[in-house]
Amino acid sequence: MCGIVGYIGEKEAPGLLLDGLKRLEYRGYDSAGLAVIDNGRVKIKRNEGKLEHLERALLRDPLKGKVGIGHTRWATHGKPSETNAHPHKAGSIVVVHNGIIENYLTLKRTLTKAGHTFKSETDTEIIAHLIQSYLFKGDSFEQAVRNALKRIKGSYAVGVICEDEPTKLIAARNESPLVIGLGEDEWFAASDIPAFLSYTRKVIFLDDGEMAVLSKKGVKLTSLTGKKVPQKVTTIDWSPSMAEKGGFKHFMKKEIFEQPRSLIDTFGGRIAGGKGTVFLEDCNLTSQDVKKIEKIFIVACGTSWHAAIVGKFMIEDLCRIPVEVDLGSEFRYRNPLIDEKTLLLLISQSGETADTLAAMREGLKKKARIISICNVVGSSMARGSHGVIYTHAGPEIGVASTKAFTTQLAALYLLALFLGKQKGSLSAEKVKTLIKDLVRLPHQIEKILEADTTIQTIAHQYMNYRDFLYLGRGINYPIALEGALKLKEISYIHAEGYPAGEMKHGPIALIDEKMPVVVLLSKGVTFDKIMSNVEEVRARGGIIIAVTPKMSKSIDSKADTVIKIPENNSYLMPVLFSIPLQLLAYHIAELRGTDVDQPRNLAKSVTVE
Repeated sequence: MCGIVGYIGEKEAPGLLLDGLKRLEYRGYDSAGLAVIDNGRVKIKRNEGKLEHLERALLRDPLKGKVGIGHTRWATHGKPSETNAHPHKAGSIVVVHNGIIENYLTLKRTLTKAGHTFKSETDTEIIAHLIQSYLFKGDSFEQAVRNALKRIKGSYAVGVICEDEPTKLIAARNESPLVIGLGEDEWFAASDIPAFLSYTRKVIFLDDGEMAVLSKKGVKLTSLTGKKVPQKVTTIDWSPSMAEKGGFKHFMKKEIFEQPRSLIDTFGGRIAGGKGTVFLEDCNLTSQDVKKIEKIFIVACGTSWHAAIVGKFMIEDLCRIPVEVDLGSEFRYRNPLIDEKTLLLLISQSGETADTLAAMREGLKKKARIISICNVVGSSMARGSHGVIYTHAGPEIGVASTKAFTTQLAALYLLALFLGKQKGSLSAEKVKTLIKDLVRLPHQIEKILEADTTIQTIAHQYMNYRDFLYLGRGINYPIALEGALKLKEISYIHAEGYPAGEMKHGPIALIDEKMPVVVLLSKGVTFDKIMSNVEEVRARGGIIIAVTPKMSKSIDSKADTVIKIPENNSYLMPVLFSIPLQLLAYHIAELRGTDVDQPRNLAKSVTVE
């Protein structure tokens, strides 16, 4: 959940480390720090709070050095404080760490008995002491790190420097992302690519159990046993400007407006509308593979879980394959009934979500076929799956997901068309029609975005209410969940999403003149049913905000506010409903003065359980 940056080269490290940490602020953090080696001695600066506090401390007392590591911490073990902030030092060893050390208490007791004294409440400090204990025994720096990591149970991405070997930086990972950047006479280690994208686009993604030794001679990549590992260099096609705000006040607003382009990038090159064909080569699914599938499990967390529920409606209706949807945190503990006839579909923006990766490992053990939908090339999930559908949303910096969500929906739609065609449940003519609907979707989103000022005015009207209810039916019910999540994530207003038919089974007790109810009204067999819900809300004095493609006097007369959207087929309406709900949440949060891009207590990539 935190940001790691490491540097070794000919430039002064402190400024580069601070710049890299700023580019990782979207991950969420509550303290920050960095360490550099200057004339063979480690110097450390740490502060609770935002990076601006660390920056001011460095202005008062500058650091120098051409080797260093930096970190932004999101508290897990121990409260946010300067003492608990990374980096942590033991003897000559200094460490930054993302992840959770599950056996840290056992290791701490062992090290305490051996005479080690701990200053913080963190599990990370144990790593520094453990490495130092092996240096005491005569191990080299590299071997000490290897031996220490072999004793650790849990997830980690670590950056380590040592006063005794001031021209080396060691990075290693297990179940937590870490990437190496290859520059011109300079080398980087980071938890995510934007940290060093201004300096190089050439990267090496570390796999679990791998360790990289960075020096001015280059990068040496080995396993924890010391075996040499071949280097797979990837060139990233993002530009640094893709991660900048582009004139918008917040990244979230920019990313909402990028959705027409990101959707085109996701389906472009994967469709042949004239032939009724969808191309998903990276899925690595043959016709024979598809015919063997008897059941599909979709596993995800948070916003991706809402996309997964939409995917269930798409796949079951278009492919006639039974689908179960699980939260990653639940799936990993319930001994699911999966086998070689099961397709396990994983969804994660980052491809590093800890609970979803645990589901992947469970699926691999039980011989399931695994396909992932994610946004990050070379992520752990993409590399560990049998096939992958990249969403091509580009970097998403805002913590509250927008374009990653809608591109996930597009990827699920493509997968449903692909599977339906392979299974024979969809004809080529039907696929042609469904592809045409997908192609017109970006322009329809542009029309919704043109109403941004109108939605801002609506947000002004409702910004001071403390509770919201979101209602949807069928395939749009998950969008009610997502709309409520967006509002509560960034504005801190309590909001609940519900299937509209369930309103009378509890939530109706909450409705009064202080409760705005956002109703997603779509054409179809349930339209009259959800209009009955509108009547029930009106009868109890509730405030109705209707989002609908349907032109109807009854809607206009019964709703307090109506947000009109274009109409598409029922499988793509969830995308169109999502856009005004994103804008409504954004404007309410912005008007209330909250930190839209970095809401409190949240992180972009949840890499711990």
